[in-house]
Amino acid sequence: MGTGRSPIQLLFRLLLLFSGFLYQETIKLGSCNGNLDVGCIEFERQALLEFKEGLKDPSDRLSSWVGKDCCRWRGVSCSNTTKHVVKLDLHNSNYSNYYYSSNKSSLAISGEINPSLLDLKHLNYLDLSNNDFGGIRIPEFIGSFKKLRYLNLSYALFGAEIPPHLGNLSSLRYLDLTTVFSFDFDLYVNNLQWLSGLSNLEQLKLGGVNLSRVVDWLQDVNMLPTLLELHLSHCGLQNTSLSLPVVNFTSLMVLDLSKNYFNSSIPHWMFDISSLTYLDLSYASFGRIPDAFTNMISLEYLDFSYNDYIQGVIPRTLGNLCKLQELHLSGSDITGGISEFLNGLSECTNSSLELLDFSYNELSGNLPESLGHLINLRYLLLSHNSFWGSIPASIGSLWSLKELDLGYNRMNGTIPKSMGQLSELIRLDLSENQWEGVISEDHFANLTRLESLVLSVTSPTQSLVLDVRSEWIPLFRLNRIEMMNWQLGPTFPAWLQTQKNLTYYLVLNNVGISDIMPDWFWKLSLQIEYVDLSNNQIRGRIPDSSKFHFLPSNLSWLLLRDNSFSGPIPHNIHEMMPRLEVVDLSNNFLNGSIPSSVFKIKNLNVLVLSNNHLSGELPHIVYMKYLEVLQLANNSLHGKLPPSLKKICGNLRMLDLGDNKFSGNLPTWIGESSSELKILRLRSNLFSGNIPRQLCLPSYLHILDLAHNDLSGLIPSCLSNLSGMINEDIRSSPIYDREFIRSTQYIHTSYSEFIGSTQYMMKVDTKGRELEYSTTLDLVEIIDLSSNNLSGEIPEGLNMLSILGTLNLSNNHLTGKIPEKIGSLRWLETLDLSRNQLSGMIPLSMSSLTSLSHLNLSYNNLSGRIPSGNQLQTLNDSSIYFGNPKLCGPPITKNCPGDATSEGPVPVGNEEAVDDDGFEMFWFYVSMGPGFVVGFWGVCGTLLLKKSWRIAYFQFISDMNDWLFVLIAVNMAHLRRRIELKRNQCPK
Repeated sequence: MGTGRSPIQLLFRLLLLFSGFLYQETIKLGSCNGNLDVGCIEFERQALLEFKEGLKDPSDRLSSWVGKDCCRWRGVSCSNTTKHVVKLDLHNSNYSNYYYSSNKSSLAISGEINPSLLDLKHLNYLDLSNNDFGGIRIPEFIGSFKKLRYLNLSYALFGAEIPPHLGNLSSLRYLDLTTVFSFDFDLYVNNLQWLSGLSNLEQLKLGGVNLSRVVDWLQDVNMLPTLLELHLSHCGLQNTSLSLPVVNFTSLMVLDLSKNYFNSSIPHWMFDISSLTYLDLSYASFGRIPDAFTNMISLEYLDFSYNDYIQGVIPRTLGNLCKLQELHLSGSDITGGISEFLNGLSECTNSSLELLDFSYNELSGNLPESLGHLINLRYLLLSHNSFWGSIPASIGSLWSLKELDLGYNRMNGTIPKSMGQLSELIRLDLSENQWEGVISEDHFANLTRLESLVLSVTSPTQSLVLDVRSEWIPLFRLNRIEMMNWQLGPTFPAWLQTQKNLTYYLVLNNVGISDIMPDWFWKLSLQIEYVDLSNNQIRGRIPDSSKFHFLPSNLSWLLLRDNSFSGPIPHNIHEMMPRLEVVDLSNNFLNGSIPSSVFKIKNLNVLVLSNNHLSGELPHIVYMKYLEVLQLANNSLHGKLPPSLKKICGNLRMLDLGDNKFSGNLPTWIGESSSELKILRLRSNLFSGNIPRQLCLPSYLHILDLAHNDLSGLIPSCLSNLSGMINEDIRSSPIYDREFIRSTQYIHTSYSEFIGSTQYMMKVDTKGRELEYSTTLDLVEIIDLSSNNLSGEIPEGLNMLSILGTLNLSNNHLTGKIPEKIGSLRWLETLDLSRNQLSGMIPLSMSSLTSLSHLNLSYNNLSGRIPSGNQLQTLNDSSIYFGNPKLCGPPITKNCPGDATSEGPVPVGNEEAVDDDGFEMFWFYVSMGPGFVVGFWGVCGTLLLKKSWRIAYFQFISDMNDWLFVLIAVNMAHLRRRIELKRNQCPK
């Protein structure tokens, strides 16, 4: 057919072409994914195996390192053409910051890094980040990888000095040695001059590395002209020279100098880097924000948060940064308003700002209507300031807004209905302001994505009202609801039934509900972690699982205090709510005994059942590892404290069993086992016997109230060792402030946070009356042993309790004197020693008690003059000293010997009309007349009658006058000469 080829020849040629095609595709396939057809180079495979032998790999990440083809091993990559190993990536992907992992030993690679890696001469990528090398030094031989372009050893727990040999990596573009400061593994450098060898470096990350020894760090970094990112966060950089004559890294886009202590003004060279898009100066202690920031025309991210030395206001020109996407200025003590800044941003053709964080400052003023022009804004965080006024109606124009936080300000007025147009809003926090008016369905009209609603009023006046239909079905599905101090009631909100996603918070505290708890609520609460319905008038019973066939709930906090719940505590509460950590059912009408199931809740941290009608004895208590607060006051509980209570005392910080009918001796184990005990209140019970010395052992005890019992014996002298009432710095100890932080910044499940919150209150007898403390309870220092049968003397050592605020030893049988050094108690506000048999004089040091506001020394056997001065001058109530017939002086009307007579009411106390002192005073005045006559005429009469004596006397007076005149004149002349000499010596 013109070609001269037979069909067989054509077929043969087609087969050859097809086989060639298959061969080429096989080559292509083999070149992909590490040369499947040909194994890696043998000596490199051996090098990797030797490297593996030096490592510990508990998670078996290197289990694939078997066989001939190392290019297929996990973490190893080879060149497609040369088959050489070019990449070794063994980073731990489980944690981005592995240092904080609690189970790192089960996940991290550890051990030694074998120099056999030097055989990988073509390696250009090495990543060992997030592993655990136990503080060993970074191997010097890493500096020999001439082709290395990427080196990441971050959070791998290397220690000691970073080898300067890394400066030999001239091809390196990415270097990350970020670490977390640790006393065990201090990663540091003495100088950074070796950086000059990294001529191609684009990203340098040394966060957490100790650079405090480096003198000219900025000059060394300035030698990197190709640098795009510089991260030096938390490096110990201090107020060294920040000036640069010439800026070489003009291509810099990212600069992070956060968490250092410069304490200086922002250097001007920063403002000359027009390429900068990310600037983090948070916690860097820089000064005032200058107008020069506006020169950074490319800036997209600016973080200036938590700078202690910022002064002044936000520059208006900062609003000219139209490309700015994130602006962080929280916690920097900035004052003034934000109107000018927002007005400047609103002038941008299209502002790029997506995040604005001015929280925790001292900003004030109104929020302007220009806020609505920031149409790209997604996060607006202005909490913890002093803004006032209403929310501008233009807020409804922020269609992209996902989070709005205006909590803890002074805002008032109504909340605009335009808020309901924020269809992208996920979190809304308007807490702790002074809102008023009506919230209607319109306020939530389009909030279809809302998940967190926090809306509370500062005062409990309930001036904010929710007005919605009973059949209202909101479009949102919340996982968090916090409403405090506004009117939702009187019926239980029916719309709560629709919130099937509630898993975190439900707070309806003081919202005017006076209704029976509906059954559906208990079913709803199964999945919620935190429930607070305190300060309402909710009625009903706490159901047991048999009523609703409950599954175990997720509930951790159950706060139902100050309501009208009645009936018993469920007998199987530990099965219904096994995850409970905090339970407060106080101030209700609960009755019956405390079921043993309460003490089977293993994670229980706080149990408050005070002010109910509970009765019976305390049940047997199993080991409760985490219990810190046990408050059962003001019930009708009786019997002896069970020995099993000792099992829960290990972490106990508050034990309040007051106002019950407990009896028996005070157990010694209360002090022996409760080393962290800070509040012990057992008043108004039937305890007897001596006060055990073991109560002196808890170092942090600052409230000891054993009043109104039947205790006898001596007051233990060891009470002077209670360091919690001696050392004001004891409060800063780790034990005192230990917190278990939960998954948000608002809740801490610990004793300190619980009694520091408004949820918890405790009645304390001080200043002569019963007072209720909540947020300041940890600042109250009390010893109250009143109304017992104690005897003996007041221990002298009590004057060592320098920060004691209340000392009440009244109504006992104490004898002896008031301690002489009682004036050392400089913070003492209340001192009650009344109704004892104390004798002797009132110590003069008592006038040093400048904080004293309540004093009662009545009905003792005290004698002598009542001290005066300082604070005692204001305590002029004579009843303070009733029943001490031998006391005298103000404020009582009985005069002391030597005082002028005065008319007034009959002296208080049991004084007789004429006593021995009065008889002595009578004869004192009678003898004054003859004494005066004899003294006067014995001198003056002699001078009148004898002329020679009279002349000698007046001559003596004249001579004395002359002598004094000469003495004064001589000294005045000497003084004038000294003054004139000084004047001549002074420069003119």
